[in-house]
Amino acid sequence: MVEVDPAFVQEQEHRPKFSIIEAKGIPEIDLSPIFHHDVPNPSAIDALVKEIGSACKEWGFFQVTNHGVPLSLRQRLEEASRLFFAQSLEEKKKVARDEINPTGYYDTEHTKNVRDWKEVFDLLVKDPTLVPLNSDEHDDRVIQWSNPSPQYPSHFRALIEEYIKEMEKLAFKLLELIALSLGVEAKRFEEFFKDQTSFIRFNRYPPCPSPHLALGVGRHKDAGALTILAQDDVGGLEVKRKTDQEWVPVKPTQDAYIINVCDIIQVWSNDAYESVEHRATVNTEKERFSIPFFFNPGHDAEIKPLEELINKQNPSKYMPYKWGEALALMEAMKEVASRGINNVIFETDFEW
Repeated sequence: MVEVDPAFVQEQEHRPKFSIIEAKGIPEIDLSPIFHHDVPNPSAIDALVKEIGSACKEWGFFQVTNHGVPLSLRQRLEEASRLFFAQSLEEKKKVARDEINPTGYYDTEHTKNVRDWKEVFDLLVKDPTLVPLNSDEHDDRVIQWSNPSPQYPSHFRALIEEYIKEMEKLAFKLLELIALSLGVEAKRFEEFFKDQTSFIRFNRYPPCPSPHLALGVGRHKDAGALTILAQDDVGGLEVKRKTDQEWVPVKPTQDAYIINVCDIIQVWSNDAYESVEHRATVNTEKERFSIPFFFNPGHDAEIKPLEELINKQNPSKYMPYKWGEALALMEAMKEVASRGINNVIFETDFEW
């Protein structure tokens, strides 16, 4: 058997265990009450809000169907992504990330100091995006992150921009449902996303000669507010089940999106909803593609539990923090990890 570079090898306790268990408990939620009816049906929307709340509380993950995103657009984007990754490494590195901009092509991502078996291409939703120069709370200087411009396929950038608009629309609708499920006003979260730091990622997981040793993405939680994932029919996403801490695979559902609440929603909800660990496995035969959309607030957003949810019986469990400072710190730590300095451990990543 061909062995992989030791940089990819997971510690024994974190290696994948291939079993027939499937995460059938992850809810599949039909969003048609908010997308496919001219006249809103209050009872149907109330039922949908309850479904969303239950899924966030019990799993932290759910799948959505009838989500309003045109299937043809998603299919064209997936095909463009495959064409991009099919290029030579030399061509892909023409749009590689650098020390200034953490967007673009990258194939040396690390999670928990172990290299991921994948290659990625990232683009910011807002170009440019303002972020703090560093994580120092006393330093108010900001810098600009900008997107590279992939030349191939020629329609890639236009498709991405069209798709991002659909992702934003869906993300805001999901945030409204989550807000209502928490008992706060539907638009409660909208103010945080005025100058959002959201981005879209394209993942390719090549076939792996030793899938029992490596992971496409190691165990992690997502740091932002909400993640919307399009995965292909190969599968590989695994979620740590809250009831017994077992890793269970999420079976792909055709045309659905997988949604997970992230660290910021855990803070906003004061632990009513939990950001859950997940990872991605690989296999020897098939390459896997996925497209996560990471919905993140503006760099100057102060993140803390919602005042409406705090009282004597439910005191605040988190100190306020600035999202941009946390983002700057995570990017700095990723840069250190990617250079092979292995004494840095960080719990939260932007991986899939």
